Amino acid sequence: MKIIKSQELNKDNDFYRTTTLENLKSAVEIIEDIKNNGDDAIIKYCKQFGDGDFTNANDFLVSDKEIDEAFNLTSEKTVSTLKKCIENVKNFAQEQLKCIKNLDLNINGSHLGHRIIPIEKVLCYVPGGNYPLPSSAIMTTIPAKVAGVKEICLTSPRIKPQTIVAAKLSGADKIYKLGGVQAISAFAYGTKSINSVDKIVGPGNKYVTFAKKYVYGKCSIDFLAGPSEVLVIADDNQDPKLVSADILAQCEHDRDARGYLICFSEDFAQKVIDSAKKQLETLETKDIAQISFEKSVAIVVKNFEEAIKISNIRAPEHLELMFDGADKITDKFTNYGSLFIGSNCAEVFGDYCSGTNHVLPTNSAARYTGGLSVFDFIKIQTYQMISKNYSQELSALASELAAQEGLMGHKLASDLRGNNAI
Repeated sequence: MKIIKSQELNKDNDFYRTTTLENLKSAVEIIEDIKNNGDDAIIKYCKQFGDGDFTNANDFLVSDKEIDEAFNLTSEKTVSTLKKCIENVKNFAQEQLKCIKNLDLNINGSHLGHRIIPIEKVLCYVPGGNYPLPSSAIMTTIPAKVAGVKEICLTSPRIKPQTIVAAKLSGADKIYKLGGVQAISAFAYGTKSINSVDKIVGPGNKYVTFAKKYVYGKCSIDFLAGPSEVLVIADDNQDPKLVSADILAQCEHDRDARGYLICFSEDFAQKVIDSAKKQLETLETKDIAQISFEKSVAIVVKNFEEAIKISNIRAPEHLELMFDGADKITDKFTNYGSLFIGSNCAEVFGDYCSGTNHVLPTNSAARYTGGLSVFDFIKIQTYQMISKNYSQELSALASELAAQEGLMGHKLASDLRGNNAI
């Protein structure tokens, strides 16, 4: 981790990096091949990339027998843990959904309103590269289930027993063994064995992310997520061991992940670095975490105002506030994927079990979007039923605007409902 002063920050620093989603020609070729050749192309690419040596399309789906085997291979403790995490995430999603209600507004005997309608079919994508991620199965499936999605498909490459168990317990209707570009393409366009979906959600590597971008329009997606990141703002009174552990927890995700620190003295920044180096000595994921940590940045600022400004510009995926009185100024922080307030609030709690979602915007996308939630699986659709009297009142307004825009067909449709109907 490199230590720099706030005045040294510029667009060339890693701290302000934005990962560009380049045009991956190989991914386009795969998408178009699957779009045109379906299951046969999926089988070909799964074998090519080591994601499964399937003999036919029937093998894509995790069978009931394989689900039973997954439960047998997963310890009772893990199953119990998964159930508790699911309960917490479910409870939070249910409370979120209560925030939005159907609306019916009565105006002069007319009705205007909206309805909350679940999306019908979704795909929850769970990465299976460096680690099995049953937590992502929970985070993507539970909000969809709470929202009332009719068909929830989940897929993960080289899917592990604990991920199958998490998917089943969370309520996935169908579980698949597919991953990568081939999975995104298959569920976007559909094949003989796979029905197309209305929305694709979940994290993935740059190829999965590019594929989501490419198929957007054929179906919807949640957002384009890049490498994971955390920004910790800590004062000199904090325990360097807690700060360094939270940073390393993000760094171990991927060699391109980043942990950032904003603090108020070089001395504290160095203590965090020294603590991280010591923790890395025994960390089993050192091969990944160390590379990421060495590319991370600690920024020394003059005051909290400067820290707030820098944080809001960076718009990190995870933002930890580790200083006394943090809960008194949270309203000053406006751009983040998820906020963790106080030293007791480890970011990993949000990753696994506190109840909020861990599928979050990266790459400064928190400037304009929040993380995955139950709201991603519903549509707010408006309606209107206009009375004769109100129709005549609206006619004058609509006819005038139609005339101003030169849309005379609009004007005619309005005039026919007005007091001076032709």
